[in-house]
Amino acid sequence: MGRGDVAVVGVSGMRVGAIFPGQGSQTLGMGVDAAQRYPVAAELFERARAILGYDLLALQREGPEERLRETQYSQPAIFVTNLALAYAVDGLAEHLVASAGHSFAEFCSLVIAGALSFEDALRVVDERGKAMSEAAAAAPGGMSAILGLDATAVRAATEATQKRTGLRVSPANFNAPAQIVISGDLDAVLAAGEEALAAGAKRVVPLNVSGAWHSALMEPAVARFRRAVDAAPFTMPERIEVISNVDAQPYRSADGMRANLVDSIVHEVRWHETAIRLLACELDLIVEFGASAVLAPMMKRVPNAPEVLAVSDAAGIERLEARLLAGVHA
Repeated sequence: MGRGDVAVVGVSGMRVGAIFPGQGSQTLGMGVDAAQRYPVAAELFERARAILGYDLLALQREGPEERLRETQYSQPAIFVTNLALAYAVDGLAEHLVASAGHSFAEFCSLVIAGALSFEDALRVVDERGKAMSEAAAAAPGGMSAILGLDATAVRAATEATQKRTGLRVSPANFNAPAQIVISGDLDAVLAAGEEALAAGAKRVVPLNVSGAWHSALMEPAVARFRRAVDAAPFTMPERIEVISNVDAQPYRSADGMRANLVDSIVHEVRWHETAIRLLACELDLIVEFGASAVLAPMMKRVPNAPEVLAVSDAAGIERLEARLLAGVHA
């Protein structure tokens, strides 16, 4: 963070938690100014090119945007950009005590905590994106965000739809108490949205995604992804807590990491519970590192949340460095 992959040192001053957004946070141009201004960020993209076999930064700079939205490209792009933004922040490592990433962005947390090297994690993320792309092509599906309805009612809507239609649909992301994403066969997602509106949902927002993530439609991706996960050399972080999306608990073993990461392909993302568990780490500041401020607005609404910042570009890096410096001297 500033000069390398991870520095395990004693915490001084502010206690900081890092959060990372996942699929859908990509934007054309992301990571470009950070790579131009910070050598450590540029180096990360060069290391990624050696692994992926293509110039990720050029894709992010020049497009086409349609390709950047494809899962096999968007997941590596988001992963590298998230970490490039975090690595560029001078002095972050000495304050970092906890981390969580939404969906596959949990790999960013594992890398920043020292549980997995950047290269090993990128290889797994690359395989994840490819496996999910294949599964999505074989079984096209969709996702919708249900707003203004609680988890019990959303689950009831999806179960009623499955029973009536025989199609697959289920809750996928529990982002906030009244912001829940459903995923599955496209017709079932649309029908469950109508069920949710009839049950009192304020809005149903179809998402611009290329697959039914975190649903049974992704089951064909599991075997390929498991092979990549099993081949990666995970180790337990020495100091930084990493909170899992699957059970909203800190990891306690490398085997637990492997099991939860594989399960996450089809498992619900319990983000709101993860955010609450993150607050138990007694943080002074939470920072979202990603091209789009996706998680920061939700985190601000969690009861008793500390100060929350979003770092999406070089200007955000500068603001965070100033904030960390001010906290040290406060």
